[in-house]
Amino acid sequence: MALTLKAARVNAGLTQSEAAKLIGISKTTLCKWENFITFPTVDFLPLIEKAYSIKYDDITFLPSDSTLNVI
Repeated sequence: MALTLKAARVNAGLTQSEAAKLIGISKTTLCKWENFITFPTVDFLPLIEKAYSIKYDDITFLPSDSTLNVI
């Protein structure tokens, strides 16, 4: 089962501020990612993997109850 970004961050023992600094983004941006308001671009995936010690395949970027229509 894939982890959300928030769950991955918490499992890594990081605060939002710590994680944002490691990834090179603002805390506000990270908050938006964690709340599915915006999503990281491909450029940030290696930084997220490194900061959270997790592989991209183990992260979900959409809420489980997503009402988004994927075409």
